[in-house]
Amino acid sequence: MEVALHEASNAVVTNGHKRESDREKVRYRTVQKQETELVQTFSRLPQKDPVDVAFENVTYTASLGFRKGKKEILHGIHGRFPPGKLIAIMGPSGAGKSTLLDVLSGYRISGIGGTVYANGVERNLNAFRRLSCYITQDDRLQELLTVWENMMIVADLKLGTRVPTREKEAIIREILETLGLEDTNNTLAGRLSGGQKKRLSIALELIDNPVVMFLDEPTTGLDSSSCSQCVRLLRELARQGRTIVCTIHQPSASLFQLFDLVYVLSEGNCIYQGSAENLIPFLDAVNLSCPQYHNPADFVIELACGEYGIDKIERMVKETDNGRKHQWFDKPEFLPSLSKLKDVTLTYMRIIVNISVGLLFGVLYWQAGNHGGKVLDNYNLIFSVLMHHMMSPMMLMILTFPNELSVLTKEHFNRWYSLKMYYASLTVMDIPLSVFCCILFSVIMYLMTGQPLEWNRFTMFTALSLLTVFVAQSFGLMMGAVFNVVNGTFMGPCLSVPMMMFAGFGVTLRDLPIYLRWGSYISYLRYGLEGMVGAIYGLDRPVLFCPEDDYCHYKYPEKILAEIAMTGDQFWNDIIALFIILFFLRTLSFVLLRCKLLAVR
Repeated sequence: MEVALHEASNAVVTNGHKRESDREKVRYRTVQKQETELVQTFSRLPQKDPVDVAFENVTYTASLGFRKGKKEILHGIHGRFPPGKLIAIMGPSGAGKSTLLDVLSGYRISGIGGTVYANGVERNLNAFRRLSCYITQDDRLQELLTVWENMMIVADLKLGTRVPTREKEAIIREILETLGLEDTNNTLAGRLSGGQKKRLSIALELIDNPVVMFLDEPTTGLDSSSCSQCVRLLRELARQGRTIVCTIHQPSASLFQLFDLVYVLSEGNCIYQGSAENLIPFLDAVNLSCPQYHNPADFVIELACGEYGIDKIERMVKETDNGRKHQWFDKPEFLPSLSKLKDVTLTYMRIIVNISVGLLFGVLYWQAGNHGGKVLDNYNLIFSVLMHHMMSPMMLMILTFPNELSVLTKEHFNRWYSLKMYYASLTVMDIPLSVFCCILFSVIMYLMTGQPLEWNRFTMFTALSLLTVFVAQSFGLMMGAVFNVVNGTFMGPCLSVPMMMFAGFGVTLRDLPIYLRWGSYISYLRYGLEGMVGAIYGLDRPVLFCPEDDYCHYKYPEKILAEIAMTGDQFWNDIIALFIILFFLRTLSFVLLRCKLLAVR
């Protein structure tokens, strides 16, 4: 009985191994078929000569902050990344992988020493950036657009008008089919899986067919199947003559074998440079043999961490001469020459908020504009309108723009567009919605609160409202360009308090101390309040309606104007002042945004 059970058990195990082996064979054939289809499908070979990237004595020094000095991250390393190869920069956390990638891609431009070469000639950074792209670790996508819309916008930006629309669509279709994204054309980018987002990030950069591609941790956040698919895709793209360099933390053994060349860093020094197959022979040569059945990628990372002693790291650095020696490469292979769209939900919310606040003001201050006994109420209404026009657009920019910066950083660095064009589009594209919301709000509020039904007064009131909105947007943009969401949410309202203090509402302009009067000249709310009060009560407005049994202290409009120290005839001066402030804030925002992008690099 026991013998029979033992034989049956062995049979089950044998059959299990056989089924597992069969599954592995099927999986292998599937992968080989996918790779063959990839090579056959993607026909857009690079149109420029391959680029051999090399670097000598590269250093990078980071500032630790005020009074903390500096720290050298990369210590005079050397290396060569030939075309047609998929190259992995490996190392433990803090070894300098991403820093080296930033330096080679040109993403960092300060604190750098040494020389980077392209095809044996010292690299011209501007020319090199036209040939290359940089795909960041986090997938910085326009998540509110579909896959096809993302691709079309990038095609328009990168290819311009020189390429017909049909040709752009054909290029996009081929790229999406090659990367297995053809079924996601109408899917929002924010709803894609992790692997699909990574492939879309690659697809966006393939539109202008770069010769050199840098990727920071392309496998982060992906499962093993998606990792393998992503790396195989990159390897096939490299086979077409591209130089593809990516950082990777600790790949599995099967994934490690997919890379053609490996560059291993330890504390800013090169401890190995060569092919993945030659890593074990290299370790044998320095008497650091990899244990049997041990993943060589894991073992070299353990060495780089210093788990086996610092002397082992020093021995490997000496053997590679910090990246100067290339004897562990394969034989060289010679290759032939070869928006802004806003969230629809947010748009609806802006419209609904303006309608709701307009109705709320209308109910609260019903017919106050034409009543001699409610002049002070109407004056409070005008200031409340200014508060609405200030806070809503300002906070909208503070809360949304910092999230756009990561996308802007990637797209601007990869030369999708210039900062000037981005800023111009950012300025222009929101004008229609802002004008629509402002007019809608003004019509509702103006009619319900009984303001004078004269076209010139309504036009003046609306024009001042629009300018106040645009100035507040610019102020919020400036805050968003400098601070993150948390700090901007705090600093924006805090810096708006002086604008309210010097507006002339709580304390009249006449009563401001001489040493504080300068504040009224920089407060855009002062010009908005002065202009709106003049539009409602200026222009020789006749006596206001006053019931016979009421006492209306301000039924003569001149009286309220004198009380608040406003003449009522400063409309054009207020308009000019608001335009000057708007121009100043927009210019300052652009300068700060440019400085922010340079600071990142």
